[in-house]
Amino acid sequence: MARIEGKLAKWNDDRGFGFIEPTHGGDEVFVHISALPRDGRRPMNGETLLFEVQTDAQGRKRAASVERPGRVASPAYETRRPSASRSTERQGTGLFGYLSLIAIVGLGGYLIYGQIDAHLVQRINGTAPVNSGSSANANFRCDGRQHCSEMTSCDEATFFNKNCPDTKMDGDNDGVPCEQQCSAF
Repeated sequence: MARIEGKLAKWNDDRGFGFIEPTHGGDEVFVHISALPRDGRRPMNGETLLFEVQTDAQGRKRAASVERPGRVASPAYETRRPSASRSTERQGTGLFGYLSLIAIVGLGGYLIYGQIDAHLVQRINGTAPVNSGSSANANFRCDGRQHCSEMTSCDEATFFNKNCPDTKMDGDNDGVPCEQQCSAF
């Protein structure tokens, strides 16, 4: 189609349409805001435009593919299709990006597993730190109980073993009371 040059003769900003007066004469051509470039500028009466003429279903002429000559479109209003250079850049980093993500997730999992595994080994060996300042320990009182069978939890047995006299819960004297029963709690 041939491009025609014209000037915007009338523009209704509230309704988003106007009329272009062709430079070489002829009838004014209807133009809708959707036919104008998305460059962040509102249409202004008197500005020069290049356009194609199309006929709508009712046989009326309307401007299409309107351009503002000498004006470069702003990147924010470019079409949504990625340019060739952008798609080339993405192809090169796609596989590397996925592999990097897998490596990071794997490393994180390994580190977390190592922390959990070390904590379990400490609990089994009886070297895990006991939080003696917890509110649960505040409820325990030395009341003469001495044996594992009289305890209701590992925390209670640990409290009794550390704080109460004459307990008989740590047979191997490693500081961990009721080792066989604590694995069942």
